[in-house]
Amino acid sequence: MQAQLIDYIRAGFAGIYLVTAEEARAEALLRDTASELGYSLHTWTVTEGLVCVETGNAEPVNDPLQAVMSLGELPEKSILVLRDFQQFLGDAGQPADPVLTRTLREQLRRARCSSRVAVILGCRLQLPPELEKEFTVLHLGLPGLPDLRLIASGIAESAGVTLDDAMLNAAAESARGLTTTEAEDVMALSVVRKRPLDPLLIATEKARTLKKGGLLEIVETQASLADVGGLDALKAWLLRRRSAFTPEAAAFGLPTPRGILLMGIPGTGKSLTAKATASVLGKPLLRLDAGRLFAGIVGESEANLRRAIAMAEAVAPSIIWIDEIDKALSGSRSSGSTDGGTTARVFGSFLSWLQEKESPVFVVATANDISQLPPELLRKGRLDEIFFLDLPGEIERADIWRIHIARRKRDPEQFDLAALVRQTDGFTGSEIEQAFVDALYAAYDAGREVGQEDVMEALRRSVPLSVTMAEDIRALRQWASKRARSAAGDPAEVSTARRIAA
Repeated sequence: MQAQLIDYIRAGFAGIYLVTAEEARAEALLRDTASELGYSLHTWTVTEGLVCVETGNAEPVNDPLQAVMSLGELPEKSILVLRDFQQFLGDAGQPADPVLTRTLREQLRRARCSSRVAVILGCRLQLPPELEKEFTVLHLGLPGLPDLRLIASGIAESAGVTLDDAMLNAAAESARGLTTTEAEDVMALSVVRKRPLDPLLIATEKARTLKKGGLLEIVETQASLADVGGLDALKAWLLRRRSAFTPEAAAFGLPTPRGILLMGIPGTGKSLTAKATASVLGKPLLRLDAGRLFAGIVGESEANLRRAIAMAEAVAPSIIWIDEIDKALSGSRSSGSTDGGTTARVFGSFLSWLQEKESPVFVVATANDISQLPPELLRKGRLDEIFFLDLPGEIERADIWRIHIARRKRDPEQFDLAALVRQTDGFTGSEIEQAFVDALYAAYDAGREVGQEDVMEALRRSVPLSVTMAEDIRALRQWASKRARSAAGDPAEVSTARRIAA
């Protein structure tokens, strides 16, 4: 980033907009940049006024218009940092002050001829149309592993704790995705509670910190492929990629896996498979709340997506789970007439990232209604594969019965599984689970151990989704027959999948 700033300033760029939530880190970067170029650095805030960083002299300039005019009064080769200045540039509900925007444009025009630079430093991008072409926008990414390792080393040194390289690397890895301030806080907390740094505690606190933002949360899950009944072709596909994020895989020439779309009938295990993917690939699972991306302020939805992507890339290698993506993007086609194009712009940004991303972030998207998804998402190159999760067949239903009976601490061999499999033709995995739970309730209420007849009676009372939504399921199956890969696979794939898993 510093090299980029130096190039822009040397080229005569007068307006730079630095988007970051890390004010202290950004100002340290600007100090180093100014020192490298031989420029003087000045900062302005509405509370402190105009301050010369080198001398510490402050002038009582509290009005934003005066702050802009002071740019022309600074000596040549000066950088003026305007902190939180986006708050004075209006938003969707309040237009910018025309006098302020006109003055800023005029000052920037003069600054180009006198080696003066105005840098707006803020946590979000907010520019009126009149100023969009006047500023070059840069986004300061979250700290990388070397920066986090330095923070861990500094925290350990200040606490009088000695850490070897492995412990420092583990602490830095656990803190990926945090700002420098957040990393300092969680590492200091770890020293206070554990002495020395505890990667597990750091990761736990990181999960709470990420959840605070509302866009991404780390999902702590124990789910594995053993908890998923059937879906052998999908399992085999995932298992073949469990080592694909390693340097050895890259040296072999393997591209980093991009992601998968799991589409199919509700209750067939899409969400459970998404959770199990984390255990297969051995990477943290981040759930993206697509509904929270959309905000009322113009440009805020796109900014939310950029923040979520930046966070996922900072934590990378990682897995992003987007549940029911069809609901989040269902309005993209009519976005121009319904929401001013916001959904279409967010979707376009998401597609561009999928196409161009180089960071090891694996996307797992799930969808129930494929007709709501834009066709641009479905073409190869954006995601590696589209899997269709159909109603489970006989072998899959037997697996599902064994899993759910054993999960409730019963012996599957005490039940007539063949009869249960025949009785549940057309049932989804979640419907099979619920039937056994209903049987447990009935047996407990009667004061006896659950038996075959309890389960059969629960099944007789159940009406599966394949009956209540027969037309929709038929249409979905017809669509998937030629456009998606079966998650269950053919008999050869079943044999291969079980051999790989073993």
